[in-house]
Amino acid sequence: MVAAALLFGAVNAYAASPTLDKMKSSGAVTMGVRESSIPMSYTTGDSRFDGYHVEVCRMILADIKSNLGLSTLRINYQPVTSQNRVPLVQNGTVDIECGTTTNNANRAKDVGFANTLYVEEVRIAVKANSGINSISQLAGKKVATTTGTTSVQLLRKHEKANGVNFDEVFGKDHADSFLLLESGRADAFVMDGSILAGNIANSKNPKDFKIVGEVLATEPIAIMVPRNDPEFKAAVNAAIAKIVANGSMPKLWDKWFLKPIPPKNAVVGLELSPATKNAWANLNDRPAEDYAKK
Repeated sequence: MVAAALLFGAVNAYAASPTLDKMKSSGAVTMGVRESSIPMSYTTGDSRFDGYHVEVCRMILADIKSNLGLSTLRINYQPVTSQNRVPLVQNGTVDIECGTTTNNANRAKDVGFANTLYVEEVRIAVKANSGINSISQLAGKKVATTTGTTSVQLLRKHEKANGVNFDEVFGKDHADSFLLLESGRADAFVMDGSILAGNIANSKNPKDFKIVGEVLATEPIAIMVPRNDPEFKAAVNAAIAKIVANGSMPKLWDKWFLKPIPPKNAVVGLELSPATKNAWANLNDRPAEDYAKK
């Protein structure tokens, strides 16, 4: 029954599709990637990119290549930022975005989201000797976040942030935001837990930092696809279903979150969460708003 369902999904997925047609005619696809979203999507130097979501996307594209009957499919890597990632998918510059984008209702007006394979917890990173352990201790402090992300808004909306006034400072990307914390220009960095853990693991002195405080939000992080191409989304989701069914996901988690990763062979050390495990077991494209419901 599972095999039949996957075959049915694949047949439907390969109906007329602007993105699939472009891939077949050009023999190429453009993957949106991040430069410093370790370990999800990041550069390892010399214009090379890797990470948990990047590898998942390569597996997805390999499946699509096979179904299109292509002997080769060239992947062009397009670095994107928090600010331009949605417009670049929307205008067709990027065919599939494999970074750290939260699937939410507002973004879904402009782009589509594949089924979720990673559920994130938004947290706070501080210096280990800062004395900061909770949201209430951020009063009068400088809090860094990355331009174009939703993290500080989540912090401000948290019930324990009532009456806590802090100043925002912005980094152009996650590495820049972490540098604000590392250099003392910010007292805290608010972001997805995986990004915080990845930047700490790759810092000069990882023991100088810690992740603290309440979980600000639980959010589905998903691969972006064009909104006006449901057939391509169906092809991506059919490939995701195969990846999950063949048992690859625990191995990918172990590789990117629990073992040394390039370029510094650092270990992120983030254990698999029940929420992510549940997403694998019950594939869906539910937005962040559904996760926020009590």
